[in-house]
Amino acid sequence: MAKKRKGASAEKLSDVIVKGMQEKKATDIVIMDLRKIKNAVADFFVICSGNSDKQLDAISDSVDAEVFKTLKENPWHTEGKNNKEWMLLDYIDVVVHIFRKDRREFYALERLWGDADITEIEDGK
Repeated sequence: MAKKRKGASAEKLSDVIVKGMQEKKATDIVIMDLRKIKNAVADFFVICSGNSDKQLDAISDSVDAEVFKTLKENPWHTEGKNNKEWMLLDYIDVVVHIFRKDRREFYALERLWGDADITEIEDGK
């Protein structure tokens, strides 16, 4: 049985994550709704890009702080904070992916999960 978190809805959590990303000028933000995909690992992916190691750290820290400030939740698991190419913050039913631009193109999660409903967030909004 899939693990589910308690607390705010996955939609609300996704919105708060986007706000944290926008505060540090993340680019190419998308929300991928995976709920209609059989055996998906989460309900949503929220994906963004950054241009430097410092920006990736800042985005990750901002998302973490914004989610805690607003919803009093911490990620269940994190990965990639040392390699600075692809950071992952796992909130169980919402997974945050923060990529360096070239790594995002290489891994192409939007194509890999092509059946997902994708919402693009305008940069700077």
